[in-house]
Formats: sequence, structure tokens, C-alpha cells
Amino acid sequence: MEDLDIKQLWKEYDRKLEESRVLNMQSWALNLQTFEYFQHHRVKSRLRPMAGFKGRAVFAGIVWALFLGALAASNQGKNLYFTVSIVMILSFTVLAIVVYLKQMALIRQIDYSENIVDTQQKLTGLQASTIRVTRILFLQTPFYSTWFWSNQMIAGNSLDFWLIAVPITLLLTLLSVWLYRNISLRNADKKWLRLLFNSVEWTPIIKAMDYLKEIEAFRDQ
Repeated sequence: MEDLDIKQLWKEYDRKLEESRVLNMQSWALNLQTFEYFQHHRVKSRLRPMAGFKGRAVFAGIVWALFLGALAASNQGKNLYFTVSIVMILSFTVLAIVVYLKQMALIRQIDYSENIVDTQQKLTGLQASTIRVTRILFLQTPFYSTWFWSNQMIAGNSLDFWLIAVPITLLLTLLSVWLYRNISLRNADKKWLRLLFNSVEWTPIIKAMDYLKEIEAFRDQ
């Protein structure tokens, strides 16, 4: 009789233990679902302002491109330095507009109900695109210092031209090339890069990726 009672007690204990395990699993799953929903909402709230910023940047870029196009057309090739400078700046502006439109489309493609890996891949793509377009856009910097050049300035051996204009252009060229070569994820820990990218175009991506990493950490608990 005692053996039967002991076996019955063990069975009852095992049943309650299993019920407790199931309840704990259900509670963990519910907590995970709630946490994922909360984190995805935070990701969405981070990316929404960035999409709005890029939309405004595209509008401003279009206005700027039209203005540059009008300037180039009005010059009619009279000053080659002016025309080349304006056309180069215009080309970089059009490139930025196209890239920003693609980034906006990528942000809209993010499905906050999809798995974390897919979302992380899209955020990584957005991060790489931001790095790439930023480093390319810096290459236009020297052309902002050459639009006023003319054959008369060069032929006249003006000291202002050779001692001020040319050195400034050379300095901007060296700076833009240096930035192009050094703006990359491998320098993400550098203070100058963090200051350069401490903006609405970069910070939301980093924060969003951190939120997704928190979900992974919660799952591993």
C-alpha cells in the first residue's frame, strides 16, 4: 500500500512539475512575443524620422539640381571651369537623390513582423549604403572652390589665385580623398567618424540594430 502511495505521489509530483514547466514555457513565449513587439515598435519609431528626413533631402536635392542645371545652361560654356564645376556638383546631387530614393524604398520594405535575420540584413544594407554615398559625396567638395576660376585669372598670374584659390582647392582635394578612403565601418570606433555620423541618417540605424540584438539576447536567456 505504501509503495502505491509513493508511486502515486511521484506521479502527482511529475505531473505538477510538467505543468509548471509548460506554464513557464508559455510565460516565456508570451514575454518574448511582447518584448519582440515592443522592440520592433522601437525600431519602427527610430526609422520613421530617418525616412522623413530623406524625403525632405530628396525634395531639397531636386530643387538644388534644377538650380544648378539652370546655372550651367545660362553659362552656355562661356567659362569652362564654371561649367565643369557646376556639372560635377550636379552629377553628385543626382547620385544622392537616386541613392536616397533607394534607401527610402528599402526602409518601406522592412516588415516588422518578419524574422530578425531578414530585418538585420536590410538594416546592414541601409548602413552600407549610407557609408558608401557619404564617402562618394565628399568627392564633390573641391568643385565648390573652382567654379569661379577663369582663363583670365590663370593667365594673369594673380597672386590671389596662386596663393589662395589653388592651395584651398588642393587642400579640399586632399581632404575629400582622405575622407573617401577612411570613411568605413573599420573606423567606426574612431571619434571623428562618430562625430561625422552623429546624425539622423546614421544614429537611428545603430539604435535599431541594437534593439534587434536585445531580442536575440532575450531569446538566449
